[in-house]
Amino acid sequence: MADAVRQAREELDTWVREVVGWHFEPSTGCPFWLEWAERSGWDPRREVEGFDDLKQFRHFDDEWLRGGPVRRWVPKAYATRPIYVFETGGTTGVPKSRINIDDFRIDYELFSKTLPDDCFPPSSNWLMLGPSGPRRLRLAVEHLAQYRGGICFSLDLDPRWVIKLIKKNWMEHLKAYQAHVIDQAMTLLSANHDIKCLFTTPKLLEALASRLEVDGSSIKDTGITGIFSGGTEFTPQWNRFAHEELLDGVYMTPTYGNTLMGLAPSAPYTPEDSYKITYYAPQPRAVIQVVDADDTDRVVDYGGTGRVMITTLTKEFFLPRFLERDEGEREGPDKRYPWDGVSGVRPFGRLESPMTVGVY
Repeated sequence: MADAVRQAREELDTWVREVVGWHFEPSTGCPFWLEWAERSGWDPRREVEGFDDLKQFRHFDDEWLRGGPVRRWVPKAYATRPIYVFETGGTTGVPKSRINIDDFRIDYELFSKTLPDDCFPPSSNWLMLGPSGPRRLRLAVEHLAQYRGGICFSLDLDPRWVIKLIKKNWMEHLKAYQAHVIDQAMTLLSANHDIKCLFTTPKLLEALASRLEVDGSSIKDTGITGIFSGGTEFTPQWNRFAHEELLDGVYMTPTYGNTLMGLAPSAPYTPEDSYKITYYAPQPRAVIQVVDADDTDRVVDYGGTGRVMITTLTKEFFLPRFLERDEGEREGPDKRYPWDGVSGVRPFGRLESPMTVGVY
């Protein structure tokens, strides 16, 4: 394990030099970072030799992603490529936007390698029971299905409307909208599309299982054999509840991710470990650190609690040292992922305003 950890760190430092060199090279970099370097008065290409040197950037401000022009984030080397833009947030005010070309495909192809074929059979069809619209998830899950040889079926779901209903305390409307979403899923599952794989969030999985129970059936009875899920509500307690009450033996893999970072799969968990979930970023393309909330330059000790900080390192998008709205516990390397992970992910308790998690 020590050799694997050391090799992974060397690969990370090498990749950091390549990505920083790319984004701050006038012929390949994006206008935002080139202008940032000119204003800051230093050249990251000369001073960043490894991951630790990214501290010189301080923290990425997510306000930089609100509003346009969005092409300031497109690297000059990709100026002629077709560009996607995915949004996150936006319940109030201008949403954050991230450009994408191939990153969402690469992230989900890497994730595909972690899925067991007996539970997610190749060439199987998928149901995407989650947010639609300008979000990365719908296209990403569709690509995952296609990459594995299947077809993805989707539905309409606007998470911003869900959050507005919650904030207005319109619970009757919220229940009606949830029923509308589950109605769409039930229609697809009953239409002989031979769907075996499912993406959904914890709240929607629970709602689907409840609807099926009313009809006298279960998740397993639909023919689904593998579930990929993720969301803030994915606690060890809920994980246990899902396995004991909802899944009837159907395989489920938790994930942690977002539009800015990508997708962090989880290491295997067991009932003996109280269904504890530990997530590992897809290094070297992204790094998760758990830092002291009062001294964000300091990574907490293993087992310690801190705020989640992410760094995204791709040639499409460079996001150094972004403080997430989550906290958790720092976990050590795993044999499949020889770098730090995070467990117990939950909303950061010291935020000035509480998060409304909506469908997640």
